[in-house]
Amino acid sequence: MSLVSQVREPSGDPEGALILLHGRGTDEHDLFGFLDFLDPEKRLFGITPGAPITDEPPGGRHWYRFMQVGRPEPESWRETVATLSDFLDTELEQRGIPWESTVLGGFSQGGVMSYSLGLNGARPQPAGLLAMSSFIPTVDGWQPDLEARKTMPVMITHGEMDPVIPVEFGWKARDLLTEAGLPVTYLESRMPHTIDPRVIPQLQEWVGERTGKKP
Repeated sequence: MSLVSQVREPSGDPEGALILLHGRGTDEHDLFGFLDFLDPEKRLFGITPGAPITDEPPGGRHWYRFMQVGRPEPESWRETVATLSDFLDTELEQRGIPWESTVLGGFSQGGVMSYSLGLNGARPQPAGLLAMSSFIPTVDGWQPDLEARKTMPVMITHGEMDPVIPVEFGWKARDLLTEAGLPVTYLESRMPHTIDPRVIPQLQEWVGERTGKKP
């Protein structure tokens, strides 16, 4: 199954790719403008896919059916992991961009999907994983393959006043990945469930470093 998406073409030959996955109840347009904030020189092929589930309250698009914070509904999560994996693999292959030059990121539910693909040791390793206001999912029968991802840089941002996904989930992800040896950058700010504009310069620098931007 294919997914809808918004595509931002690079200014020249792509030096890599930047994938951003939206949060629960929004769509592929939500983070499209954020591509320019993270990659203002348009060095990278940018894409913001739309989630496949459209009949879940309160409307908009969803990556999986809600069960409880921290625990996606397993069947819909597995279906979307497979669909999103195939979709992104095809998009990158068509443009000749390897995963090792691609930053995979997302906000809220989109961050969950970034963890789901990025921490799957059976898949290609991205250049970096960006998780904003999110959590590493707990799903029966699935475990993040941290041993296989020891060299993958991870950027985590979270608001300390987040009422949707409490900041403790950000701490838990940070601690789990750090203890496993992954290079983790953690940014926390006094914000609710949103992206703090004050961290954008650090995110921009991090994305550039992951994708080979020259100083």
